[in-house]
Amino acid sequence: MAGSTLASPSAEPLVAVPERPPISPARETWRRFRRHKLAMASTFVLTMLVLGVVIGPWVWPVAINEIDFSAQLQGPSLSHPFGTDDLGQDLLARMIYGGRISLAVGLAAMFVATFFGVVIGAIAGMSRGYLDSFLMWVTDLFLSLPQLPLLLLVIYFFREQLKAVFGVEGGVFILIVIVIGGLKWMPVARLVRAQFFSLREKEFVEAARAQGATKLRQMGVHILPNAIGPVIVAATIEVSSAIISESTLSFLGLGFPPDIPTWGRLLFDAKDHLDSAPHWALFPGAAIFLTVLSINFIGDGLRDALDPRRVI
Repeated sequence: MAGSTLASPSAEPLVAVPERPPISPARETWRRFRRHKLAMASTFVLTMLVLGVVIGPWVWPVAINEIDFSAQLQGPSLSHPFGTDDLGQDLLARMIYGGRISLAVGLAAMFVATFFGVVIGAIAGMSRGYLDSFLMWVTDLFLSLPQLPLLLLVIYFFREQLKAVFGVEGGVFILIVIVIGGLKWMPVARLVRAQFFSLREKEFVEAARAQGATKLRQMGVHILPNAIGPVIVAATIEVSSAIISESTLSFLGLGFPPDIPTWGRLLFDAKDHLDSAPHWALFPGAAIFLTVLSINFIGDGLRDALDPRRVI
């Protein structure tokens, strides 16, 4: 129609939506880890256990080797919350002291195993031909060895020499850590080798190689930081494995002596009194069980949190 105008709808102004700030890798890993309920609960349990053995001597200042024959094999009570052993020694104090040694053995053996595993796996992963084949042959050889008999054999032959040099407690601790760590590095080495095989042909490694980066720099700066996630997960599993190995050695009588009460040693001493004093074995057994279970669940949570392919 003449003179008529078409009414155009008024254009609404565009509103700029503020962009979310990028989430750092650490925060994203923590967010993923928190989604794993069992891992969070295990972190709490393990934290309480560690705090207990660290601050326990100040909260419960009882001598670990104080003998009281009038309190032999008593059950849990107010004066002895975890009961006593056949010499009347307070089991709570011995549990606290033994927890320090058991956890220290687990952590130290884990560092030894992880160090050797990362070094051997990285060298094998960056090498080709004979060196890689030789290192994997050595790894397969160690994997084929029966670990428990070998542990017992090495400790039986060398513990007296190390005791003479480092003292009883120091010598046994160093020997157990070296032997356990020296027989636990193989899974870490295989894992690191597989990660290096996958990453060494990536574009960022090729670019570093084209710029003249040495193999050592490629390994330490470009490849290893990107392979560290699975290594951390494997290291957490090695802690629990080392704690079980130390407990086994102590239970068999080839670990720490009776006056150094690790959790495994307490189980060994309690084996003849399971009917009359079950509490003696119950508390160290429960501590080992909770520690190993918590570490394994934490490892599961870290595996999910550090896996970039998993959306949670």
